[in-house]
Amino acid sequence: MDKTERLKTLTRLQFTVTQENGTEAPFDNAYWDNRREGIYVDVVSGEPLFSSRDQYDAGCGWPSFTQPLDAAQITQRLDLSHGKRRTEVRSRGADSHLGHVFPDGPGETGGLRYCINSAALRFIGREELAREGYGEYARLFD
Repeated sequence: MDKTERLKTLTRLQFTVTQENGTEAPFDNAYWDNRREGIYVDVVSGEPLFSSRDQYDAGCGWPSFTQPLDAAQITQRLDLSHGKRRTEVRSRGADSHLGHVFPDGPGETGGLRYCINSAALRFIGREELAREGYGEYARLFD
């Protein structure tokens, strides 16, 4: 399925977030308090992006991570919208807007906080990794 076809399967919120640089409501989204083990992939392309091993509660109401699974899977851009200076995070393959990265994360893990919209992600639980085609990531949870 090409990107155009995949975009047709998104909910309105998923489309707004990933394609129109939208933001979902804090504390009212699927993964802000997820405690299951697994990985998060781009809702458009399926690119592996983040691991629950790097997820933490930043108190902001969105899923927060200390790092991506593979830095090569994301791009960063300067975002001057809303009168702020921020660093936007996008998926490399699908160019989906994911959220932003801030320098206020835990110091012991590098000091970054990837604040990501749940609507940009699909969670794949540890027990589903092989079945969903992400078996190589099971090693993260051994």
